[in-house]
Amino acid sequence: MENRDIIAIGASAGGLSALTRLFGAMPKGCAPTVFVVLHITPNATSVLPQLLDRIGWLPAFHPVDGEPIRHGHIHVAPPDHHLLVHRDRVLVRRGPRENRTRPAVDPLFRSAGVAFGSRVVGVVLSGTLDDGTSGLRAIRRCGGIGVVQDPGDAEWPGMPQSAIDNGEADHVLPLDHMPALLSRLAAEPAPPSPPVPFDVATEARIAEQEFTAVSEDTQAVGLPTTLSCPECGGGLSEIHDGPVLRFRCHVGHAYSPDSMEAAQAEAMETALWVALRTHEERVELFQRLGDYARERGQDLIAANWDSQKQEARKNAELLRTVLSKPEVRNTSSQKKR
Repeated sequence: MENRDIIAIGASAGGLSALTRLFGAMPKGCAPTVFVVLHITPNATSVLPQLLDRIGWLPAFHPVDGEPIRHGHIHVAPPDHHLLVHRDRVLVRRGPRENRTRPAVDPLFRSAGVAFGSRVVGVVLSGTLDDGTSGLRAIRRCGGIGVVQDPGDAEWPGMPQSAIDNGEADHVLPLDHMPALLSRLAAEPAPPSPPVPFDVATEARIAEQEFTAVSEDTQAVGLPTTLSCPECGGGLSEIHDGPVLRFRCHVGHAYSPDSMEAAQAEAMETALWVALRTHEERVELFQRLGDYARERGQDLIAANWDSQKQEARKNAELLRTVLSKPEVRNTSSQKKR
């Protein structure tokens, strides 16, 4: 019987510090197979494997697509690529973003649950918003275990708190207590895995299908809505995922509740800036048209352009007032990872 020796870890803001503390305290004799997703800027050069390697627990590296899984190693998601598990190999794919990020935690967790069932221990560490909650539910539905950092111990409590609030945590504990738990779980025999739920397997498959139409899979797990995808404008389907209502579009972009709200808020702010720019341009246009009319003695026409210019200026001032409000400014600061 195989052990619970597959550990999938997800983190975002504050995640590097959390991973450093966790791996630095892991027992040297404990050598599970580890997969890590840390939200990172897409165009950044990642040195995370080198940083984790220096800790001295297990060798860390960025895998390449199709590479065999290395047992007793830390597989780290590269920038702008989802890290997925498929049977005995790793998939590194630029599939559709989930929760506005790539790599995302949920696709890794789902794929690990499908591939390894009850052998998987999913771990959610420090981070904002709620990536990882749906994936942790998928792991548990496949027979695995959910471990969550105590939000009070996390630099950013959003991700851990979301997993707890939605009932996906079998263990909640501070980082200092986590190494002992993980090493004990990794040494335990895994019970028989239940059948993989259809929706979990389907969504795991969507993340694998780079450049392939996924509308049929999305329709199979969700119900159509009149909402549109904030990223591509395609139609969204709603997915009833236990206590959570999620959304996925027909090309694969997926949103948790928090990430959907954040994406819509960001789109609204962008629209307001576009409207402001348009009204500022209208002020300039009407000024030019009025001046041109006055040069030709067309005073009534010039007065009409002046009136429209004043209306456009009022609209621009109103938009500037709205955009200066703290709740609008926070859209681009608090809502982004």
